[in-house]
Amino acid sequence: MTMDERQLEIGRPEIRGDAPAKARGRELFSADIYPDNLVWAGAVRAGIPHGRLLSLDASAALALPGVLRVLTARDIDGPNRHGIIHKDTPVLVDDLVRYSGDAIALVLAESASALRRAITLVRAEIQPLPALFDPDEALAEGAPQLHPDQASNLLLAAEIRTGDAETALGECAAMVEGEFSTPVQAHVFLETENGTARLEADGGISMTVSTQSPFRDRFEVGHALGIPFQRIRITSPSLGGGFGGKDGATVQCLLALAALHSEGRPVRMQWSREENLSAGYRRHGCRMRYRMGALEDGTLHALQCDLIYDTGAYAHLGGEVMELGMEHSGGPYRIPHTLIRGKCVFTNNPVAGAMRAFGVCQVSFAFESMMDLLAEKLAMDPLQLRRKNALVRGDRNCAGMRLDTSTNIAGCLELLEEHPFWHEREEWKRQAPPHTRRGVGLAAIFNAAGYGGKVRDAAIAKVELSPEGEIVVHNGVSDMGQGNSAAFLQMAGQILGQDASSLRLHQPDTLTAYPSGSSSAGRTTYTFGNALIKACQDLKARLINRAGLLLFTDNDDELRLAPGKVIHPPSQREVPLRQLAGFMPREDRVCINQFVAPVCRDVPDTATGFFIGFPHLIFAYAAHLARIQVDLATGLIRVMDYLATTDGGGVINPAMFDQQVHGGVAQGLGYALMEDLVTSQGMVLSDDLGSYLIPGAQDVPEIVSIPCQGDEESGPFGMKGIGEVAMNGPLPAIANALADACGIRVNHAPLTPSKVLAALSGLNE
Repeated sequence: MTMDERQLEIGRPEIRGDAPAKARGRELFSADIYPDNLVWAGAVRAGIPHGRLLSLDASAALALPGVLRVLTARDIDGPNRHGIIHKDTPVLVDDLVRYSGDAIALVLAESASALRRAITLVRAEIQPLPALFDPDEALAEGAPQLHPDQASNLLLAAEIRTGDAETALGECAAMVEGEFSTPVQAHVFLETENGTARLEADGGISMTVSTQSPFRDRFEVGHALGIPFQRIRITSPSLGGGFGGKDGATVQCLLALAALHSEGRPVRMQWSREENLSAGYRRHGCRMRYRMGALEDGTLHALQCDLIYDTGAYAHLGGEVMELGMEHSGGPYRIPHTLIRGKCVFTNNPVAGAMRAFGVCQVSFAFESMMDLLAEKLAMDPLQLRRKNALVRGDRNCAGMRLDTSTNIAGCLELLEEHPFWHEREEWKRQAPPHTRRGVGLAAIFNAAGYGGKVRDAAIAKVELSPEGEIVVHNGVSDMGQGNSAAFLQMAGQILGQDASSLRLHQPDTLTAYPSGSSSAGRTTYTFGNALIKACQDLKARLINRAGLLLFTDNDDELRLAPGKVIHPPSQREVPLRQLAGFMPREDRVCINQFVAPVCRDVPDTATGFFIGFPHLIFAYAAHLARIQVDLATGLIRVMDYLATTDGGGVINPAMFDQQVHGGVAQGLGYALMEDLVTSQGMVLSDDLGSYLIPGAQDVPEIVSIPCQGDEESGPFGMKGIGEVAMNGPLPAIANALADACGIRVNHAPLTPSKVLAALSGLNE
């Protein structure tokens, strides 16, 4: 029996269903689609951070051979505003330019070369206005107001308060404080933002887009352009990466607008890497000020912190990013007294948005640095300090939320303590080569899954028996490379007794699948998987029942599904699924079921200022260890080894579990050591991959991933999402390892050689 003929099973490292096609270059991505007779579309960007658009002159562009149209805000019939929650972002600027990447016109051309030339020929008269690039400046009295409909440049201010932090800090035997900042990080997915669109004969618009949220995109496009959402069809093939950067409209509104003016011809748009880095979403830069104290025995007693997130020119998901950061700002620990304050601020910097570990990786750097500082002050082993205060089920976290779901950070720390990387650390450090120092650092981290309070987190799964006898899963949530579609096939194979060759998956299509939320927030496999299990169980019962009719058996319990057939072991008879499909009408071969993720019903009264998203119910936990070597001459940090122990509940596929951990750690290494999307006066300076550096193969060490096996009772086959938690560990673990190696603290990431050298120089003065 070959691997393809073996029934898929949960818990086994099955080969991903999309692996052969991707390895052969045959998997279809949105970027691969070039329809016949296509029109090329591209945006003219403002090029200045703040100003009033007075006029546009497109005459030179329109005179260029091959240029068809130059569209402006006057060509938009709808409100010309999009956004997931706050509808504040113009499709095309109609008055105020708020950042350099704002689109002010849309060019349609016969060729890519004509498009590129025409974009440079559109002339805009923009009256410069005073610009704000620093959140503190934006909050200062008398600062220019970037959004006249807002009371100030403060998008959101919120507070979480438990106990009495101010008094409790005075009761502590040891208290530490620190200020930290984290960089702006780009997603750098392989496939930049792109898509195609066409105006259909019936007046509807069909789009194929690289997007994390095809169903929600219809609402954004429809609202902005004044089109009923049900007249918009969006298909989302496999994505060449997303990481949050395709959660929300990128090309969608522009594409639909172009399709409305292309006389029925298909339109294609794809951003260059430079456009992606200058106009695409990015991670929020964050500044943090922390004070934390413990009692004499190491029991954490009080935390006070202030967080400021720079959301850039438009709201996007800034308030929600800040909320999640605040909810995690005390780490996976019991702290009875907390005062957590957050501000999310408009500036004229490029727009920040969703990115893996959505607001949490910023605070992880701060709270885990504080834990090591506190351990040092208490003369306590840093691992034992974490174990002593680790949350367990039934505890309340720093936001006052009672943890009634699976909670096993203690198990992750125990696995880490048992590993040779920890208990052999002193000997390993002594073996450092000349002119280097070695250090070992820890980080205990966690990350919520799902949308949080006051948001419906739901999925609707559809599974059918095709006329050919295949089981077809209609995926409702995009696969951006994380492997959720392969997990769905594995679940279907387990329940329906099928092998890989008997299963097929359709990627999201709003015409044939059902709304199932975005591919984000660690909720994709959890939420859709729960709906899929129920749909597959329905189909299983139906197939067995109908096979019983053909086999003339009176006991469904004697029938079972096997690859490609239903069998009756007592009589050794069988019905091929293809034959069964011919017997069943189409409506009988389709099963649909749904799932709504649980939310907290006993919401603590600890938070004020949040609109949605508070609190969260389910968390993934992890403990990370980094072994580093520091070159004392150059300041270069080299990560030699990395260990990640992760509580993700039950493991659907061990290979994909490890891949998610490896990917998160690799991205976190870039965040820790080199990635920084540098801007000056609102203009992006690191606008290509020569100036914006990401880790290469030689920068990523061997990563040891160990699952902390458990069971999340509400999850499909006991799992919970782990797509984000691994991102949170590298920066604090490496920062703590640097302190261990050299006795220095670098509190402003990334930890570049120049910053390390400066800290070493200060130590030696």
